[in-house]
Amino acid sequence: MSTANTPWVEKYRPQTVSDIVGNTEAISRLQVIAKEGNLPNLLLCGPPGTGKTTSMLCLARDLLLQSSAAASATATLDKTRGKDILKDAVLELNASDDRGLDVVREKIKLFAQTKKTLPKKFFTSGEGAQAAEQVVHLHKMVLLDEADSMTPAAQQALRRTMELHSSTTRFAFACNNSSKIIEPIQSRCAVVRFKKLGDADILRRLVYVIQQENVSYTDDGLEALLYLAEGDLRQAMNSLQATHTGYGLVNADNVFKVCDQPHPVLVENIIAACVTKRSIEEAHKEMNRLLNRGYAPADVIATFFKVVQTNARLFRSELQQLEVLKVVGETTMRIAEGVGTPLQLAAMLARMIAAVENNES
Repeated sequence: MSTANTPWVEKYRPQTVSDIVGNTEAISRLQVIAKEGNLPNLLLCGPPGTGKTTSMLCLARDLLLQSSAAASATATLDKTRGKDILKDAVLELNASDDRGLDVVREKIKLFAQTKKTLPKKFFTSGEGAQAAEQVVHLHKMVLLDEADSMTPAAQQALRRTMELHSSTTRFAFACNNSSKIIEPIQSRCAVVRFKKLGDADILRRLVYVIQQENVSYTDDGLEALLYLAEGDLRQAMNSLQATHTGYGLVNADNVFKVCDQPHPVLVENIIAACVTKRSIEEAHKEMNRLLNRGYAPADVIATFFKVVQTNARLFRSELQQLEVLKVVGETTMRIAEGVGTPLQLAAMLARMIAAVENNES
């Protein structure tokens, strides 16, 4: 793939654990592991786009490549040799791979049984007179992305493989929902939890990419990217690249067009018609204008929820805001159950006006 066509999430993916943004507590734990080489089985769980997969890959590089460089005559490794080491010592399986029972019994088991000569990890423990050089023998690594999509039977077979080859192989699991990982595997892993990234962390990374790629942007364009990302850096990066490729200028209007999401200003107009003007006719008119643009009811209601939740200035009191939020939440539930017709949105507008009138104070 040419550099021009490379997705920016891959082009600017961190290469070491220290390069990863956000989740300071989780990353600091991984940095200690990378420094000392004492690698346990890992279970990395959290929302998408927070750096779980990248953390696994960076940890593998930090452990294997830096140790190999230290063991060689040169301080750094050439790219070809580095790739060979990772290819021999790391098995990565993601969601696109078949990870059923046969893969666990054959591919993963065969990799765990294969003998590899890996470099030793040297590090200094203690300080001053207590300082002592320690030597740690590194392990092969099996990286399983989106492990919560594996069947329970495959996980049970994997548990046995983890036990038999614990002296030579370590496993790292990345998942969104840790409850879908069977208890025997959870108990054998050190759990590292990732949270949604803060806007400041995402903004810092976006600005870096913008500077590297000479992207034309406006401040409201960055605000729109942060608004739609909801703590997902991968989504923010993809939206940035798509907007730049499609329009050249990253501003709010172009970002919402590319992401195919209703503009919050349009939703604010509908809420104002219900809360301030108490006009069901004007609210319906604005809603129909929004639906005629082709947005699905599920997308409309999702934007409604975010706007009501984050814009207290649209309401006279907190109680009024909470009652309207309750109405939007009930409509969200109905649409999620499959009743996603414009009739549900029309009924929501009427209930919003009623909720406002019943909570004037």
